[in-house]
Amino acid sequence: MALKSQKQCRLLVIGLAGLLTVAIASSAAEPDSIPPEIEKLYASGFYDRAAELLHAAVERNTNDATLYYWLGRCYFETQDFDHAISSWERAVALDSARSEYHDWLGRAYGLKADEDSHSKMASALSLARRTHHEFEVAVQLDGKNVKAQRDLIAFMASAPSNLGGGEDRAMAQIRTLSSMDSLEGMLALADLYATRKKFEQASQKYQEILKSAPNRTDAYFETADYYRDRADSEHLQQTVDGALKITHSDRRLNYYVGVALVLAKKDLETAEKDLRTYIDTVPENSELPPHVSAYEYLGQLYEYEGHPNLAVAQYNAALALDSHDKAAREALKRLHNN
Repeated sequence: MALKSQKQCRLLVIGLAGLLTVAIASSAAEPDSIPPEIEKLYASGFYDRAAELLHAAVERNTNDATLYYWLGRCYFETQDFDHAISSWERAVALDSARSEYHDWLGRAYGLKADEDSHSKMASALSLARRTHHEFEVAVQLDGKNVKAQRDLIAFMASAPSNLGGGEDRAMAQIRTLSSMDSLEGMLALADLYATRKKFEQASQKYQEILKSAPNRTDAYFETADYYRDRADSEHLQQTVDGALKITHSDRRLNYYVGVALVLAKKDLETAEKDLRTYIDTVPENSELPPHVSAYEYLGQLYEYEGHPNLAVAQYNAALALDSHDKAAREALKRLHNN
């Protein structure tokens, strides 16, 4: 029974973690702003320093829910989920009507469940149930909070029925979302198919999305993630071209252009430049493609070019950021055996 519970919990969290890397447009209002210097530090990726200033601000005003919310955001970005949870629990206690507070608390519960699933199964399952509860509350408080809607659907798509999941429940929630935002409903349905390994249906739905020529870059980048994970260079390039018709300034473009070229094994000089630019100019953030992934594709690039030592350096850089990076470990093993 313990093994079954562990598998259920791991499947649940994998689905959540995948969604957290996607920047999804939301019509829910952001919480009140924070002091400009703290906001600048956060936007630049200096989360530890921003947290220090937020702590000082909290000491001056212990009842400001917004300060606790942003403190949680800082801890979340440094993957300190214990402190993120305590910060967001405090924010919720001070202002329980804010949908976004509950949504982010649910995300932290979900990733903490992932940590605990390796050794503390009872805790992991309890956290999974709290994840579900917070997502549901977030949606109940603000049905227009698309991020919360998508998080709840991702949970239902990944979780077993005894934890509140199941495909039927996810489909019902997708219908609710579609009535409010048809594009987000299509994206959620495509993601559900991918999560359930119904790849033919997922691909058909993503092609339907692309043919609709959406005017939101987030829709293209979410679709790009699917084709990237399927190593489908042709359709990934199609998706990137769609995004470029809307903007040339989005900071995620360097990453996706670089990945598309690496997968196609063409114009690797441009791919290297784009991936390096992404790593050098875009700070790590949970709603953007991770630097770990950019280093992995640089490693592939150097392997294609016949530079194994450079490839090893990139895979080691990925592992320095994420010691559990399976792709980088397998690549290093392959290179060392050659």
